[in-house]
Amino acid sequence: MTNPVVLLPLLLQAAAPVVQPAPVPVAPSASAQAAAAPGDPLPEDWVTIPDDEILVMTLAKGGMVAIRLAVPYAPIHIGNVRKLALAHWWDGTSIYRAQDNYVAQWGDASGKKPLPPGLVATPPAEYDRPGASAVARLGRRDPYADWAGYSRDGWPMAGNFQSEWLTHCYGMVGVGRDMAPDTGNGAELYAAIGHGPRALDRNVALIGRVVDGVEHLSTLPRGTGDLGFYATEAERTPIASIRLASDMPEAARPRYQYRKPDSPRFAAWIAGRENRQPPFFMVPAGGADICNAMPPVRRLPMGG
Repeated sequence: MTNPVVLLPLLLQAAAPVVQPAPVPVAPSASAQAAAAPGDPLPEDWVTIPDDEILVMTLAKGGMVAIRLAVPYAPIHIGNVRKLALAHWWDGTSIYRAQDNYVAQWGDASGKKPLPPGLVATPPAEYDRPGASAVARLGRRDPYADWAGYSRDGWPMAGNFQSEWLTHCYGMVGVGRDMAPDTGNGAELYAAIGHGPRALDRNVALIGRVVDGVEHLSTLPRGTGDLGFYATEAERTPIASIRLASDMPEAARPRYQYRKPDSPRFAAWIAGRENRQPPFFMVPAGGADICNAMPPVRRLPMGG
């Protein structure tokens, strides 16, 4: 099979999501809590992400990229991704595409590497799901949906009151595919490295989000071929390994926490994103794009 291609490049740059370093836990005093801004989190607002929901890419020339897996939203695709990682299938493959203001894509550039047994060859189209389960929403209607907001487990979402889906924002990770009815088997993945390509919503399976190290993807030299594919093997970025954190030695596992969206403090954080305040911002916008209000994630200290 030829390499899956992600289509529809867009035209604007988006700001990188910042992984917030986790401080060493210290019980805050009552006065410190009283002085905190309304949108600031308390220690109980942070939830640790399980190790088997973190995918760690190590680049051969240095650099680590950590991806949080969106297990409830594309379980069959993610089942394939976990099997590929446990089989060490990506070891020795490469990042073979970097299209400006669009995506960086990785996998087997030849399209000939045998896949491990047990993969679902053509998963269902896990592009959306029934319901409207967001626990917090932005104040304005989304340009691509009736609403945009956040799931209870800290994912950016949009929906139309009949179904809901994850949003293609900077750093989100999807499954490369060919033309429909192909849905991609998870062997070829991409991360958005420009302005959120929201036209891909409900057209491609999103399986996660880069929560650490996105700069190792967004700063790659742009591809010299069509659609940002590298024209020569020498231009590609070799991948040393891709592992589930749960498959790594305990002491080497990076660990992360997401911020719970179902609290008054998170509602205040949304209001702050929608209405930036002086002294720098003189005219509040009165709203925010979901891709400019990505739910916070922070890294725990090693051994934390």
